[in-house]
Amino acid sequence: MEYPDNNAEAMVDTELSYRQVTTDVLEPLFKFGKAYWAGLGLVLVGLAYGGFCIIQQLVWGLGVAGYSQPVFWGLYITTFVFWVGIGHAGTLISAVLFLFRSKWRTGVYRAAEAMTIFAVMTAALFPALHVGRMWNAYWLFPYPNQRQLWQNFKSPLMWDVFAVSTYFTVSTIFFYIGLIPDFAAIRDRTRGAISQVYASLAIGWRGTDRQWRHYMAAYGFFAAFATPLVLSVHSVVSWDFAMAQTAGWHSTLFPPYFVAGAIFSGCAMVITLLMPLSVIFKWDAYINEWHFEHLAKMCLLTGGILTYAYLMEHFIAWYSDNPYEWGIFVYRAVGDYWWVFWIMVICNCVIPLVWWWKKARTNYWCLWIVSIFINIGMWFERFNIIASSLAHQFDPAAWTYYLPNYIEIGVLIFSFAWFFLWFLLFVKVMPSVAIAEVKELLPPPMRSDAKEAAK
Repeated sequence: MEYPDNNAEAMVDTELSYRQVTTDVLEPLFKFGKAYWAGLGLVLVGLAYGGFCIIQQLVWGLGVAGYSQPVFWGLYITTFVFWVGIGHAGTLISAVLFLFRSKWRTGVYRAAEAMTIFAVMTAALFPALHVGRMWNAYWLFPYPNQRQLWQNFKSPLMWDVFAVSTYFTVSTIFFYIGLIPDFAAIRDRTRGAISQVYASLAIGWRGTDRQWRHYMAAYGFFAAFATPLVLSVHSVVSWDFAMAQTAGWHSTLFPPYFVAGAIFSGCAMVITLLMPLSVIFKWDAYINEWHFEHLAKMCLLTGGILTYAYLMEHFIAWYSDNPYEWGIFVYRAVGDYWWVFWIMVICNCVIPLVWWWKKARTNYWCLWIVSIFINIGMWFERFNIIASSLAHQFDPAAWTYYLPNYIEIGVLIFSFAWFFLWFLLFVKVMPSVAIAEVKELLPPPMRSDAKEAAK
């Protein structure tokens, strides 16, 4: 099916009525299919196994993880950086594209925003797991105390706390504001205690002109406020590495490199999540190949930037004539972690190239499978950066080969199960497509249409 560019008909079936839009989008909230229960069961199994591994670590300490001197930033920090990166596409799609008035965002941005919040919630698990005795976390808070312990505000790790927490707070408020008109739609379609819950969330929304004016002003403000965070948050995360002297980390290229990678992986995760929703709920009228094609183009753009960054990393290391810097890049390509490096290159640089063909960009199976490969490649990219540099530092006597053990892999599985659990709950309690914004793309109902429908 060919869709014309910049046309509302490409984004939504203009023959739909307002009532039909509300009915279709809210249908998943009141029906539980076999696919949903199967997904939920799989998630609960992952949570059970991962929870068992976390309990073991809490009882016995970080020693049960597969760390080996000098690799003390392993799978946990790898996964932390991965999930923070995943959380970038939601704000990009919802805020940045809103400011540019890109209408193709309408069908996909709600689920992308939810993905952002859940990804950051998942990322927040790992600093807590990595500090060891997390029940002593109150030592970290800078309140007046007799211990005279205060935060080191000059530390990049402290910058992470402020950047990620600010990003999470703004993204949550932005997400909630966009949901207010849709909460009112659910309120009007339900009865009893459930209706009262959604009525509280809708905070008296009636859709008056005055409410819409205030709504659009608040939404536009938070969109403008959240836009700089898309660039700043993952730049701050990259400074955790760039501020160190470790070979392979100390690079001014890291901030734009990490931001491009975050948007790349985030857009791929949006495709991974939305493709099953569109197929299972038969939402082709709201989320169709036209939307996925634009997401694929975003991935092609950011993937090209990422590939260029890979090449520049190696060129700068070679041109610097620093034997330690160049040595780590050679080690990554042909050393102990060669398989990590080449999985990263193939998944991030080679496989997405199929999207240069329009047939591949508009084929659901091709889109979904390639998006999964991109997410795999981005996780291995983080692992390649962290593990290889720490395992092969300046002193050859300290060189080692780090691989995660079953405890760490269990925690990794727990993180994905945790993320998908929240997303599955979101699908059942909130509209996954913005009802109010979809209706804006439809022609307004006319009195003659109502009379005709009444006949």
